[in-house]
Amino acid sequence: NEEKLQSNIESFKNHFAFSGGITISAEFGYSVDSLLEMIINRLSVGPMYYPEDQILDLPERFVVAEIIREKVLLKTKEEIPHSVAVTIESFKEKNKGNLVEINATIIVERPSQKMIIIGKGGQMIKSIGTDARRDIVKFLNQKVYLELFVKVEPNWRNNKKYLKEFGYKIDDYKN
Repeated sequence: NEEKLQSNIESFKNHFAFSGGITISAEFGYSVDSLLEMIINRLSVGPMYYPEDQILDLPERFVVAEIIREKVLLKTKEEIPHSVAVTIESFKEKNKGNLVEINATIIVERPSQKMIIIGKGGQMIKSIGTDARRDIVKFLNQKVYLELFVKVEPNWRNNKKYLKEFGYKIDDYKN
């Protein structure tokens, strides 16, 4: 309703001092790009906290572990609840930096979860590894050799030693 829309706009203009405006529809995508452009043009340039070529403030090992964990959760859906952690056992550059060799361990709480992750004939872990390697190659912009292992650590989520070892902040958890 164009008339109601113009009435609302006038009402807001009478109550607030706007530096500009735009009519959008998030549902239909109408003028969303224009809104984003308007916001970007109004943002001031802030200080650079990191070097220009640094895209994250997290170590590469952390990101690689999270990529692998993501693939486990996506591939296993409800079969493996969030009781999975990933540790990077080794992360080595080979062939004068042309290849990164990564050994990672997927940690679960029960033997049945281990069998789900491995899958029939090793098909699930192979699929997890293939998808993870593809994303890790994009992230590192290098060739990657990825080897995955699965290990059972009963009740690891309630053990401060394991939480610390797996990179979780133990102050956030009570045992």
